[in-house]
Amino acid sequence: MNSRARVTIVSETKTFDPADGYGAIKDAVQVTDASVAKRDGRWWMCLAGRVWGHEAIQLFSARLPEGAPLSATGWVIDAESNDATRTAMLAGQTHSAAWDLNGGRHCPAYVRGWDPARDTWVERVYYAGGAENLMGPYTIGYLEWDASQKRWEDQAQSVFAAREEWERGSVYEPNVVWADGKWRMWYVAGSNAADYLAHGYAESADGREWKDRRMVFAPEMKVFDFNVARVGDGWEAIFSRVHVGGGAAPAETGLWWCRTRAATPAPPLDSRAWSEPVQIMTSEDRGWHSGPWRPSLHVDENDAGRRLVFFDGIYKKPGEAGPFPFNFTLGCLEFRVN
Repeated sequence: MNSRARVTIVSETKTFDPADGYGAIKDAVQVTDASVAKRDGRWWMCLAGRVWGHEAIQLFSARLPEGAPLSATGWVIDAESNDATRTAMLAGQTHSAAWDLNGGRHCPAYVRGWDPARDTWVERVYYAGGAENLMGPYTIGYLEWDASQKRWEDQAQSVFAAREEWERGSVYEPNVVWADGKWRMWYVAGSNAADYLAHGYAESADGREWKDRRMVFAPEMKVFDFNVARVGDGWEAIFSRVHVGGGAAPAETGLWWCRTRAATPAPPLDSRAWSEPVQIMTSEDRGWHSGPWRPSLHVDENDAGRRLVFFDGIYKKPGEAGPFPFNFTLGCLEFRVN
């Protein structure tokens, strides 16, 4: 399937920006890395970011009002039950501190899948944890939803670590789906600091023991995310290509879309299975964002042609020249597929 689909860009909308504040929430510093899902009939997103009073990067959540359709705006960060101004953490670090406290929790990915050991469906948020510092190295683990206690539970150990030479000692940016009886994960190997970003794929029967890992995008492609979503009887993917080196960003930097009619999403971007990729966003500076990454793709429930993609952006803080004079933003791209 190598035909080129017709894609029409509709709009780009800002969802969260620290310059605008976060409503009643006063302790959030940066909000990024949305993983969006509909849970219990309500749209919900898991987020990563900095929150005053908490070590490193943390995970928390936001949601739309009950009954509201999926949209770019209207999201409210979940607050602590006893203080509407303070962000509620998604989970504590009682068990996971050894592998995710010092360097924090990054790039969450919500997924619902089957656990054969317990013969039941489970909800998980996979993420990259840093045992040493903010910049890695990272391993990948998850939080799991405890329905009886109505809370996310942290795990004592991560479940996926670098082991191949090409992974360069660090794995992160997980994008996970459960399809055709398997957990399937796309991930980054390497590091931003070294400007080495290979993209891998692995499979698992239970989401804990992983095998068949392979490189699916070479480092020179700079593929940072490969986010897959079920659409009708096939699959679609949004992938980001980033620029972390010096000089101007290449033209291919940005977000790309493709689709497949295959029953399961093929791990590599194989022209025999996937449509020809279409670039849907460049790295052009829009003021409130440039160089998009970490997409989360969703199809409008009431309009089969409409797509919403939540993504991360970055811009330089006006008049600031500190060690990191940037703000991270969260935005939403709307486009149509014909």
